[in-house]
Amino acid sequence: MQNLSTSAVKNSAAQMKWSAKDTTWTLSLFGTAVGAGILFLPINAGMNGFWPLVAMTLLVGPMTFLAHRGLARFVLSSKKPGSDITEVVEEHFGITAGKLITLLYFFAIYPIVLIYGVGITNTVDSFMVNQLGMESLPRVLLSIVLILSMMAIMIAGEQMMLKVTQFLVYPLVAILLSMSIYLIPEWNLSALEQVPSAGDFLSTLWISIPVLVFAFNHSPAISAFSMAQHREYGDKAEEKATAILKRASGMLLGFVMLFVFSCVLSLTPADLAMAKEQNIAILSYLANKHDSPFISYLGPLVAFIAIVSSFFGHYLGAREGLNGLITKQLRGRGKKVDIKKIDTFTVVFMILTIWLVATINPSILGLIESLGGPIIATILFIMPMYAVRKVPAMKKYAGNLGNLFVAVMGTVAISAILYGFVG
Repeated sequence: MQNLSTSAVKNSAAQMKWSAKDTTWTLSLFGTAVGAGILFLPINAGMNGFWPLVAMTLLVGPMTFLAHRGLARFVLSSKKPGSDITEVVEEHFGITAGKLITLLYFFAIYPIVLIYGVGITNTVDSFMVNQLGMESLPRVLLSIVLILSMMAIMIAGEQMMLKVTQFLVYPLVAILLSMSIYLIPEWNLSALEQVPSAGDFLSTLWISIPVLVFAFNHSPAISAFSMAQHREYGDKAEEKATAILKRASGMLLGFVMLFVFSCVLSLTPADLAMAKEQNIAILSYLANKHDSPFISYLGPLVAFIAIVSSFFGHYLGAREGLNGLITKQLRGRGKKVDIKKIDTFTVVFMILTIWLVATINPSILGLIESLGGPIIATILFIMPMYAVRKVPAMKKYAGNLGNLFVAVMGTVAISAILYGFVG
């Protein structure tokens, strides 16, 4: 009996060792977050000076890890194995609240998918015109070709998406690091001497939090990620999910903030304002400004890779949300649920709407601030902390200072966005 017990402990320990699958998920979560938000983060964060950026760096690590861990715990709290986030909210909060939160979940992620349609079109168009010396293709044609190419990988299946994302993330990390180091000689340290007043400092930090939340957000992949951990590790899923999320958050903090600081210190506030006006990613702006072939070609390449890898993770979440909404409506009316038909509708809907928005080319940062921010903050920061207090399966996580920190930062993000609407 003792030998059996010892063997079980050894098998459990072996199961919990770091594996190739864990690395794949770490890279996939990193790839989901490293998208348009990060490529536009230097523009919004950097326009307000150096020292607020330092404060953001100190906040964003624990914000990212604790909030995403809370959401993963929420998904894993279901009594029904294999439940996605849309099913877990209905289980915990009831049918009506479940429909409302599923609707919010969809509208937290769907605008970001639209943003990527705009971002990929602008990045490729800028590269063709500025680096290759070509004429711009009609937006309506260029956007549909790019969108169909990305959607083809998603239609091929989730495993294909994970493989392609992993393949893209390695060069993405290498190029981000190379770009950050390459820009060091261009740094202008005079920004360090500009110390804002306490009021300006706090105001800048406050209004920058929503973009920070968006830039490090990988919540669209958390539901699928959590279900995968439960399938693989069972009762140890929360422990393994925490370890993976810690590494993903550490990667994001290290690589992304080095890149943000390098971009901000190598450009002037006027340069950043111009990039915002042109509605292009920071690397596309750097490529247009510098004569160096290194920046001219690698800049748009990393923007392209980042947007594509992040599109995949966000599309998974948007599809999950829309499918959940349709399924709940059909069940509420007593109608048969045909998953294949729902999936087909979702694919066609996504292609047509992303294409429309990419052709119109609205302001990307405006979309982020007005559509994505408040709902992301509610789903990612507020809902899991509310569940800790109200859901019996989550009460074991109560009494942690990290919960209070997550709730406060979520409230700050929502208040800053609402202030932006009023202002």
